[in-house]
Amino acid sequence: MFIAKRLFSSMSAERPLAAAITEKLTAALTPSSLELIDNSHLHASHAAMRGSTDKETHFDLKIVSNQFQGKTAVQRHQIIYKLLDVELKEKGLHALQISAKTDAEVNK
Repeated sequence: MFIAKRLFSSMSAERPLAAAITEKLTAALTPSSLELIDNSHLHASHAAMRGSTDKETHFDLKIVSNQFQGKTAVQRHQIIYKLLDVELKEKGLHALQISAKTDAEVNK
């Protein structure tokens, strides 16, 4: 059973980056659980964000997928970064805090 927990107001045009992240990760990794938290408002005043017009820049991601089986934490992050390459390079995604686990790791 897939659980997508999205902790922001909507997945409409108001949150296109969050929607793209969720869609790409869901399609590629078939997670049993995906939680995406938009923390952009906490970083709006940081030096790197000054002058930025991007509204969605910082997210926390908790994802559980058996496709991470046998992969190190670094490899899991690399998989996610590769999937979100366009969002990181062109769509304003500045930071992503990742927790990537398998079902077995969550159920320990």
